[in-house]
Amino acid sequence: MKTFESLHAELADKWSRRDPSSGTVALLSGGVHAVGKKVVEEAAEAWMAAEHEGRERTAVEISQLLYHAAALMVAADVPLADVQRHL
Repeated sequence: MKTFESLHAELADKWSRRDPSSGTVALLSGGVHAVGKKVVEEAAEAWMAAEHEGRERTAVEISQLLYHAAALMVAADVPLADVQRHL
């Protein structure tokens, strides 16, 4: 099972290697603005799934939201420890 910590580390590693075939690298290449737009989009989709689409679809949408939140941390160069201090 993947943890948020391992997801964040995986995304940071992909970004550091700049693999041109990586969808994560393509996303992060758009910078904070592009990644932030995806966070907003995924948050809305998670909300709508929770309202209307049931548990499984909600879980899928929340997983995508968490992925994009981790990507935003990488794009903004915010270490996981900085976020954890505020939880």
